[in-house]
Amino acid sequence: MITADQLLCHAIGDYVLQSHWMATNKTKSSSVALYHVLTYAIPFIFLSPSWLALAVIVGSHFVIDRWRLARFLVAYKNLFLAPTEEYFRLSETIDMATGYPADTPPWLSVWLLIIVDNLLHVVCNGLALKYL
Repeated sequence: MITADQLLCHAIGDYVLQSHWMATNKTKSSSVALYHVLTYAIPFIFLSPSWLALAVIVGSHFVIDRWRLARFLVAYKNLFLAPTEEYFRLSETIDMATGYPADTPPWLSVWLLIIVDNLLHVVCNGLALKYL
């Protein structure tokens, strides 16, 4: 499901073709997020087996990036997969910008969030490319 060419398209679209302006404003503006996902789609045009797969790649990327969905997945994981006594401590300290406890070093919470975000994109893309 996950292929090297898909990972390369993701890396080009999300890192090479995404400007600093897009990265810092896509969670604040739907038009910026749309501009980002349209540039993100360029490498996938050459890889996608169908227009439907490409639409799912673009649509899922828009939703994940525009509302920074990875932070909710991270917060859910950190809260609901913790022991009960830890849940109550964490529920008061989760930073909803990243989903990690506020006492997590900022550099670490940001990098872990980036990893989860990339995994969400790669899984959505892989499913679209394989089954659509």
